[in-house]
Amino acid sequence: MMLKAFSSDLLKIRGKGLWFLIALGPIGLVAMQALNFGLRYDYLSQRHAGRMWEALLGNMLMFVPIALYLGVTLVSSLLANVEHSTNAWKQLLALPISRGAVFCAKFALCVLLLAVSCCLLAIGTVVLGLSLKFGMDIPFMAILKLSFLPFIAALPALALLLWLSLTVKNQALPVTFGIMSAIVSVYSVNLSEWFPLNWPLFGYTGPRQELFVGAGFLCGAVILLFGAVHFNKKDVN
Repeated sequence: MMLKAFSSDLLKIRGKGLWFLIALGPIGLVAMQALNFGLRYDYLSQRHAGRMWEALLGNMLMFVPIALYLGVTLVSSLLANVEHSTNAWKQLLALPISRGAVFCAKFALCVLLLAVSCCLLAIGTVVLGLSLKFGMDIPFMAILKLSFLPFIAALPALALLLWLSLTVKNQALPVTFGIMSAIVSVYSVNLSEWFPLNWPLFGYTGPRQELFVGAGFLCGAVILLFGAVHFNKKDVN
């Protein structure tokens, strides 16, 4: 049942701008660093001589968490709005498919969309580094970790925002909450590393990366479960 709902959701997002949004995020991050290194290439090449790849990843890491929270917010809200804008909930939930399967299918689609965005970020990072002649010693593992580990650590935010977006017709609440989370994540680094908004950052950097990634995965699964149970009982207009 979930597979049918997932396939249906894939068809529904055609022409809704979601795929454009998915590409825009990583392209924007890469373009920002292309401008940064392009304008300050001489200075940065002297300061980070012999470790330009490391410098590039370090500069990108500063913007990955806020980009993730904004991406999670917009993807979950736009996906939910496909149903809200057409008042299609009654028809959808009248089908012989459980509400839990509908909820989980939409979560799976969000994960797929954001995973594609992560792939584009990894590819774009490699292309940028090669274009700037950083050398052929490409740190593929570090690039993949930067692209995917923060995303896994941000799964609680995705589960929570999708839950809000699906159960609240007025998208001002989940969008405002998501944007505020993105803004706060810039400053929350001064708080405890276990503050949830810091998990994407510390999921990549620091000696205990696996703890933050694991916490994000488990917490995301718990919120997804609660969201599915609540969605299964709630009347959705």
